[in-house]
Amino acid sequence: MPKVAVVTGAARGIGAATARRLATDGFTVVVADLDEAAGKDTVDAIVAAGGQAVAVACNVADEASVDAAFERVAAELGSVDVLVNNAGVLRDNLLFKMSVEDWDTVVSVHLRGAFLCSRAAQRYMVKQKSGKIVNTSSVSALGARGQANYSAAKMGIQGFTRTLAIELGPYGINVNAVAPGFIVTEMTDATAARVGVSPEDFRKAAADITPLRRVGEPADIANVVSFLVSENASFVTGQTIYVDGGRKL
Repeated sequence: MPKVAVVTGAARGIGAATARRLATDGFTVVVADLDEAAGKDTVDAIVAAGGQAVAVACNVADEASVDAAFERVAAELGSVDVLVNNAGVLRDNLLFKMSVEDWDTVVSVHLRGAFLCSRAAQRYMVKQKSGKIVNTSSVSALGARGQANYSAAKMGIQGFTRTLAIELGPYGINVNAVAPGFIVTEMTDATAARVGVSPEDFRKAAADITPLRRVGEPADIANVVSFLVSENASFVTGQTIYVDGGRKL
């Protein structure tokens, strides 16, 4: 039977690209998102290309929702072999304007979400003595104006990744993180709108200060995730790989 990969926040952007890539690699992909219907386009694209995928509703910040989602995956598909913690939100603001709700929402989705999903997935991975977990950090972990909540959560992901690698390594489970730079997504387009520039100008400004002189596409991240969950990366664990075109700040 094909191995099963769960990708959270897979309805669009980096998550959708990752889900499509892992399906191409031969995984049965679980497209997990807040609303099961939201994952339909990603599932349809995978199936149309000859892959296998199902959509599953999962609020990554809610313990009961996460546990129910993973129980369903294990019951219907037989295993949980790969987890990609990708779900995320933005609530950008300068510190003096940032509300407690803005802080809690971002930390809950990114950090609590990665914790809850990883804890659920490892229950199955430990039993089978194999598994791959890839967490999504960001170059913003190194600091970004107006993103105290997001930066803190994304740096937290890196410490979380290193710790899980230590704890889960003896069970044959690899845990790594990817840290994207500027990637063309709905999220970065929304940031452009927030600062009052067009998406095109926003992308060009980012490309101009990136050594490779371009911004990233979701597939650039998906390709690295594909490597990290493959047997080619069997001795790689506890690492955060920056995928940023050479620009970290």
